[in-house]
Amino acid sequence: MSRLADEQMVGLEQGKGILPLEQVLEADQRLRCILQPTPLQENLNLSQLFGCELMLKREDLQIVRSYKIRGAYNKMKSQADAARRQGVICASAGNHAQGVAYSCHKMQVYGKIFMPATTPRQKVDKVILFGKQFVEIELVGDTFDDAHAAAVREAAQSGALFIHPFDDPAIIAGQATVGKEILEQSSRPIDYVFVPIGGGGLASGLGSYFKHLSPHTRIIGVEPAGAAAMQQSLQAGKRVTLREMDKFVDGAAVREVGEWTFEICKEVLDDVITVPEGLVCSTILQLYNEEAIVVEPAGALSVAALHLFKEEIQGKHVVCVLSGSNNDITRTEEIKERSLLYEGLKHYFIVRFPQRAGALREFLTEVLGPRDDITRFEYTKRTNRDTGPALVGIEVERKEDLEGLVKRLEQKGFPFQLVNDDPDLFQLLV
Repeated sequence: MSRLADEQMVGLEQGKGILPLEQVLEADQRLRCILQPTPLQENLNLSQLFGCELMLKREDLQIVRSYKIRGAYNKMKSQADAARRQGVICASAGNHAQGVAYSCHKMQVYGKIFMPATTPRQKVDKVILFGKQFVEIELVGDTFDDAHAAAVREAAQSGALFIHPFDDPAIIAGQATVGKEILEQSSRPIDYVFVPIGGGGLASGLGSYFKHLSPHTRIIGVEPAGAAAMQQSLQAGKRVTLREMDKFVDGAAVREVGEWTFEICKEVLDDVITVPEGLVCSTILQLYNEEAIVVEPAGALSVAALHLFKEEIQGKHVVCVLSGSNNDITRTEEIKERSLLYEGLKHYFIVRFPQRAGALREFLTEVLGPRDDITRFEYTKRTNRDTGPALVGIEVERKEDLEGLVKRLEQKGFPFQLVNDDPDLFQLLV
């Protein structure tokens, strides 16, 4: 451990698991030369919906469209010139890479960024856009873990500075400046802050600052249900590694949270909750359709969590951190699909159609409701002389309409299986 890390550890211990305030203030000074505070905006529609005064911290409007620039720049700027001249290395599939790339360009430091070979070209191009001639992209492996392992090996061999995406006191201090801005921008005491959690850098930094200066504020960490690494770690009293993980909320899906972030989050978070990925998708569509706000899945976590706190936050002053807006437009159909499934508005059936004339016409006219819509019809194969199965996707207007649809299938003698109820079959067919 370096002398700087030793000093940071002592400060952390003296703060009883809370990042020292001095480190946040130093980070804020470093960042002032390149960043303007992002807006803290009241949202009238969401305030009315949830019965509170709701403010959105718009990190989606950050220069690289996420808060990640704060930690990356602070880490690099806090190093000696000699260390930076050795170059920097990081691993990322998205926002952290862009933050490091932008910092390399501003400081004119060479950076090598390892990304999974499966990273969409759009994300690779963004990293090059922000870093220009100062960055080199290395596509390695199929997963972030593959890219991370390669980056760590390269840093050890070359002596370049490794910029961790979240598990570093300087990274955490940079992210903590989000909390500093919120308190400076708010005109009244804040009752709740909802903050997304991936590796925990933002939550531990923001939480530390609030515990120093606004200890009455409840800090609620929010994770996707399919990647609840922090919640499981806190429940176990130690860091756990997820064996299985839903990677859909990619900006907040990590198998294991950091050592630093875990220790700090134990002290500064009042609660950690999980939000279903389908609710995240519904929130993305709601923010876009009603507020003209584009967020990535991780950026929607904090607002999605309000549905689980609707009674508790009545009449309160609430802040949600919109952490980023780097959403890939090619994911739009998947987002809509997941939302409809979560809301109970889309259902998949295997229907065994009788092999007789007029069976399909009967299904269309006597089984489907007047507002039911077939979104997928895939005849698979004829298994016998009596019936032929088809995969049928049906979108209903209200989730209550499913009951009537099922009754009509039974009354008209169409053997069927609801695929939504069988996760293994659903993954295979849909």
